[in-house]
Amino acid sequence: MNAPDSPSEDPTIPPTNGDAEPWIDLTSDHHFMGEALRQAVRAYQVEEVPVGCVIVRKGRIIARAFNQVETLRDATAHAEMLAISQAQQAVGDWRLTDCTLYVTKEPCPMCAGASVHVRFQRVVFGAPDAKGGAAGGAMNLLQFPTLNHRCEVTPGVREPECRQIIRSFFQEQRARRDKESAESTDSPTAPSGSDETSDPAIN
Repeated sequence: MNAPDSPSEDPTIPPTNGDAEPWIDLTSDHHFMGEALRQAVRAYQVEEVPVGCVIVRKGRIIARAFNQVETLRDATAHAEMLAISQAQQAVGDWRLTDCTLYVTKEPCPMCAGASVHVRFQRVVFGAPDAKGGAAGGAMNLLQFPTLNHRCEVTPGVREPECRQIIRSFFQEQRARRDKESAESTDSPTAPSGSDETSDPAIN
């Protein structure tokens, strides 16, 4: 699988004069989402759904993770869940009240619920998920009125890049499945006279 290149850092503040080098605001949402995208590329490289995450405290990244559901054979091994565990160890507390979560795709209900439980100050995501997102897409658990904590939500940071890496991944997966299906159909070992409409699911 050909993973996309790691995201390049675009200067967020222009140079003050013609001789000055452009510089990057290393505390910006743009910068930290770039670090989450680097994690998403790592997921892509090992054929995991390319979602990456970092957790930031006082302007410093304290946890980095990417989806490892297939690698670990663990349905809960989403990028956010793995990063939360790292961050709790780094802080020495289960509460992450002064931390911000950056993730390339809108959190699912599981990850949004965990974000509320650890009391993230803020959750920043890239690509929205209208069907399964729990930060305002399909529902909004991060700001659910009856829960004991509500996170500030910043959506759409570097959305085109976050959306494209997911789209590329699934396009490649579909193309590979179609190729394997075609090769299986053309295989000389297939029984002669076989009829694909004999599939019990069709009949």
